[in-house]
Amino acid sequence: MALAPPTRFRTQAFIDGAFLDAASGATFSTENPATGQVIAHVASGDAADVDSAVRAARAAFERGDWSRMAPADRKTVLLRFADLIEANADELATLDALEAGKPITDCREVDLPDTVKTFRWYAEAIDKIFDAVAPTGPGALGLIVREPIGVVGAVVPWNFPILMAAWKIAPALAAGNSVVVKPSKLTSLSVIRLAELGAEAGLPNGVLNVVPGPGPTAGQALGRHMDVDMVTFTGSTEVGRGFLTYAAESNLKQITLECGGKSPQLVLAEPPDLDMVTEQVLFAALMNQGENCSCGSRLIVHRSVHDELVERLVAGIAGWTVGDPMAPDTKIGPMIERPHLDKVLGYIERGRAEGARVVAGGGRVLEDSGGYFVAPTIFDNVGNSMTIAREEIFGPVLSTILFDSEEEGIRLANATSYGLAASLYTRDLDAAFRVARALRAGTVGVNAYSEGDITTPFGGYKQSGFGGRDKGLEALEQYTEKKTIWVTLR
Repeated sequence: MALAPPTRFRTQAFIDGAFLDAASGATFSTENPATGQVIAHVASGDAADVDSAVRAARAAFERGDWSRMAPADRKTVLLRFADLIEANADELATLDALEAGKPITDCREVDLPDTVKTFRWYAEAIDKIFDAVAPTGPGALGLIVREPIGVVGAVVPWNFPILMAAWKIAPALAAGNSVVVKPSKLTSLSVIRLAELGAEAGLPNGVLNVVPGPGPTAGQALGRHMDVDMVTFTGSTEVGRGFLTYAAESNLKQITLECGGKSPQLVLAEPPDLDMVTEQVLFAALMNQGENCSCGSRLIVHRSVHDELVERLVAGIAGWTVGDPMAPDTKIGPMIERPHLDKVLGYIERGRAEGARVVAGGGRVLEDSGGYFVAPTIFDNVGNSMTIAREEIFGPVLSTILFDSEEEGIRLANATSYGLAASLYTRDLDAAFRVARALRAGTVGVNAYSEGDITTPFGGYKQSGFGGRDKGLEALEQYTEKKTIWVTLR
C-alpha cells in the first residue's frame, strides 16, 4: 500500500524540551533525491546551538531526574517511547523514504520494526544488568559499579537515519545519560520527530536534544565541546579521523567510531545452492542502493563456480527494480544527492578505464524524473588492486574477483584497509569455521549476508571502527563509566 507524503514537517532544533530556530536564524534546504525537489527548510544549527543543547543536557544530567531515576522507571519510559515509535511508524518510514530515497517497503518492513525492537531491547536490559563484588578478604568490600558517562554526543549518518539514531540513542538513554544528536544535514526530519516522541513518552527536558546542521559547524562543535563526555559517530572514515582529532584537542572525550567498509563476499569451491548464493550476493551488494557501510561490494569467487554464478547474478539483477522510493515494489531508490550520484558514476567510469568489464547496468537511469538514479551494476574481470575494488563506492556496484585456492581467497578478502563485515559461502563445515576465523572483519556471515541482530555487537576492524561497538550489551556498557568503591571493614 502506498503512503501519502506528509505535508508538514518538524524542522526546528529540539533543545531542552522545546522546538527552536537556529540562534543565527539560518536554515538549509533538504530535498527529495527521487525528484531533486526541495522538501523543507531546516534549522541550520552551529556552535551556539550545540552549546545550548549541551548546557541543557548537562543540567538534566546533574538534576538526576533521568540519570538517577530507578532503573525500572527508566525502563517504563523507554518502553513507552518504543510504543510511540511503533504507533507513528508509517510517518517515520515516509520521512526516511522521502529524504534518503530509501524504498518505502524497506523503511516500513525493516528500519522501523528494527528501531522499535532496539528501544524495547535496551529498555528491557536496564533492570537486568548487575554490578559486581570483588573477591576480597574479610577486611574489605570491593564494589565494581557502572555509572552513566554523562553527556553523549551522537553524530548519525544519512543512509539509515532513524535506525542508526536508535542504535546510539537507545543504549545511551538506557544507561542514564543525556544525549545531543546531530543528524546528517541530508536527513534530519525523522530524528527531529523522534525527539518529539521521546518527550511525549516522558523523557525529562534536556535528556534528548537534536541539533540539525552541517558537519563542519554543528558536528565539529559537538566533537570539540569541553562539556561533552563522549561522542559516538557513524559515517566516513575521513570524518571519523576528525573526531579523534577533536577529542585530542579538547577534553579527551571518549570516541566510538563505525566507519567505512569494503566488505568481501567469498564463494568457495563447494558453495551451497547457487540460487540461494545469488540471492544473498545481490542482497548484500544492492540493499539500500549499496549505500551501506557493510555493503558486500567485492565478490571473491572460486574459478570453478565463477561463470555459472556470474550468469545467475546478471539474470537475477533484473528483479532489482529501480524507481520511485514511495512505490511499494521499488527495490532500489536514488542516490542521496547529486554530488554522490556523480561520485558513483565516476567510479563506474574508472572501473571501465582500468579494464574491468561491465556485465550489467553501468550508468544513470530515469533521468527524466529529476532524481539521482543509478542502474545496479556488476563488473567482471576485476583485479583487487583496481580502484573499484579498493575504495568504498557507496552505491549499487558489485566487483567480481577470481581466486584459485582458499589461501588466495582469504588473502584477497583481507587485502583492504577496512574490516567491517564479510560473508562466505561453502558446504564444507570445517572450511566455514576455518575461513570465518581467518577473515579480518567485525561480523562474518556464513552462507548468508548478515549483520547479526540487536543481541550481537556491530563494528569493525582496522579503518572501519574504533573504540566500541553498536548493538548488544557491549553498546550499553560503553555508555557507562566503571567505578571501584573500596570499603575497608573494621
